[in-house]
Amino acid sequence: MRIGFIGLGNMASAMIGGMLDTGLFKLGEIIGSARTQETADKITKKFGICTGTDNVLTAQEADVLILAVKPIFLSEVITEIKDIVDGNKLVISIVAGKSISWIEQEFGKKLRLIRCMPNTPAMVGAACTCICTKEDVDESDKATALQIMSSFGKASVLPERLMDGFIGVAGSAPAYVFLFIEAMADAAVMAGLPRNQAYEFAAQTVLGSAKMVLETKMHPGVLKDMVCSPAGTTIEAVKVLEEKGLRAAVIDAVSACVEKSKNL
Repeated sequence: MRIGFIGLGNMASAMIGGMLDTGLFKLGEIIGSARTQETADKITKKFGICTGTDNVLTAQEADVLILAVKPIFLSEVITEIKDIVDGNKLVISIVAGKSISWIEQEFGKKLRLIRCMPNTPAMVGAACTCICTKEDVDESDKATALQIMSSFGKASVLPERLMDGFIGVAGSAPAYVFLFIEAMADAAVMAGLPRNQAYEFAAQTVLGSAKMVLETKMHPGVLKDMVCSPAGTTIEAVKVLEEKGLRAAVIDAVSACVEKSKNL
């Protein structure tokens, strides 16, 4: 099975890195094309895969074609490759804001089409990916998508109507977490910790806390209460976060992300 990427930006690069690191996919099984030779050369140098700037050639040679371009370029790319893509290929789109029906309309034909949305922790094999399919999608195609997306993290199937919500809480969310880690580290530096250690402590704490939620299956509020000793340091910090509106700010940010996704 040969997997072809059209678009070799940050998300595609994260996916390719994760796919290769697991060992489930070999160098010769992944190809790609980019808008510029500079980007193609960068990906070849980084991963050792075959790349170029010819989208048509990538579409011809791929058994599974992954559309990984920016939303504003998708229509142009589809026009370029639509005569090449037929029922013999599985098409996977990771393009934000473009529905399955929109993509098929642009191609002007029914396709073996699956829509996915991974996030950038794919770079370290820890992505969270949403997979949306049509009702008539073949189970083997769904299994292929799950195999690819699970090779660099966790993947779950959701109805497409929930995709925008997923983007708000997972697809775009690593940026929120990075801001939180940076802010915690800045505060630690103010308290006298060296910068490198501040980032390490903050990031490890976020990682461990997330792992507790996933593995214990306990409600985050219960886990929070376990840390908050009476009249202690933690509850004092929680009080300030509540006063500053942390939860309301996060809810508003995720909601804004969801609305933007709907309007892409």
